[in-house]
Formats: sequence, C-alpha cells, structure tokens
Amino acid sequence: MNNNEVISILNGLIETCKDGQEGFRTAAENIRNSEFRRLFNIFSQQRAQFVTELQSEVHRLGGDPERSGSVAGSLHRGWMNVKSMVSRTDEAGIIAECQRGEETAVDAYQEALKADLPLDVQYVVKRQYMDIKDAYDRIRILQRAA
Repeated sequence: MNNNEVISILNGLIETCKDGQEGFRTAAENIRNSEFRRLFNIFSQQRAQFVTELQSEVHRLGGDPERSGSVAGSLHRGWMNVKSMVSRTDEAGIIAECQRGEETAVDAYQEALKADLPLDVQYVVKRQYMDIKDAYDRIRILQRAA
C-alpha cells in the first residue's frame, strides 16, 4: 500500500472522528442527565485527541491532514440527526443517535484495519478502534437503560 492510500484512509478516519467529536459535544450540551453529559464530553474530547494523533500520522507520511468533518459524511454517520433529537429534548433519541454514530465509526475503523497499513500506523488505528468499540458498547448499555 502506498503512502497516498494510507493518507486517504487516515483522512477518512479524521473525518469520522471530527463528526463524532461534534456529535458528542452537541449531545452533551443538550442532554439533561449529568452522568450522560459527562460521558459524552469525555467521548468528544477523546475524539479530538484521536484527530490530533491521526493528523500527526498524516503529516509524518508527508500528506495534508483533513481539517474538518464532512457534512455529507456526517449525514451518513448519523450525527446530524442528534440535532433533530435535541429540539425535542428526547434523551433516549439522543442516545440512540450517538449509538448509531458510533456504530458507523466502528465500521469505518474495521474497514481501515482490513487495509495493509504500515505497522506503526496500524498500531495507532487499532488502539483508537478499541477505545471507540468500548464507547460504542457503553452507549449500547445506556440505550438499554434509557
């Protein structure tokens, strides 16, 4: 796999993480339950850290890192729907949209890990994937509780 292909994969993950960062931030700002708010803020900050790490990898590989999430991408990831739930202050709906957004992130990381990434890049992606999978599992538990 050449550098441009690796950079493209990493930039896709940057978009995914940016969308998640924004989605979790929006959810945290609009959910009443303080424990959920705290958790969503943690996940938003975690995604911001992932973005920084992935951008560093892209720089290291000589590429231009993605700077923002994509509107089209976020529609596919389900995060835009958080805003529609917010207007109804529907906690269960907000959690469901967070779950859907994370499900898409899990899928994006699984796809990236199928590629023949250099070992150092694969290590970063796999570590982030494990954290995203953990977040997804925690949100599924919240969904059942809500």
